Amino acid sequence: GAHLGGGQIRDSNRTTLMGCAVENGFTPVDLGICVDKRAELVSGIRDALAKVDVLISTGGVSMGEKDLLKTVLREDIGCVIHFGRVFMKPGKPTTFATVTIDGQKKLIFGLPGNPVSATVTFYLFVLPALRKLSGDKNPQHTLMKAQVSADISLDPRPEYQRATLEYRDGNHVPYAISTGSQCSSRLLSVSKANALIVLPA
Repeated sequence: GAHLGGGQIRDSNRTTLMGCAVENGFTPVDLGICVDKRAELVSGIRDALAKVDVLISTGGVSMGEKDLLKTVLREDIGCVIHFGRVFMKPGKPTTFATVTIDGQKKLIFGLPGNPVSATVTFYLFVLPALRKLSGDKNPQHTLMKAQVSADISLDPRPEYQRATLEYRDGNHVPYAISTGSQCSSRLLSVSKANALIVLPA
């Protein structure tokens, strides 16, 4: 790809989340990138909501001066924000809002900008909603018991660690093996995973 300039990063979230949607039978619409300026966000979101039923964005939902999404949704678009922070790791800034346009309710998911946080919250919040909207009678993910392959230190927040499941020695309960460092910017921890370990606080 092109050489990155100062203050720039690769856009891995768009490729990852569109791939997740396609893999699960949904057709995403690539609406591009909005810069962190209020007027452009307002225009971009209004245009997007005219084209889609569910809007998924990443970034702009934390506490920085450029994190304008929640303000724009509430004050400029007229959304009801149902939650804007979640007691979990990763994904604390995850935001969910709705707005009715021309009699049709639209769903808006504001996911964190960190790649792992965006992917995990897509699977935990967005995918079950998409399944429900498409008529799936069992939209939630499968939950199962597993053994951990090593001790895990618990976080003050409920945590969703990336892992692979592995069956050993004819045991009917699989082992959940961590994919390594669980840093929220380490996308490799997701690319190797086929499960999330649900850990209590």
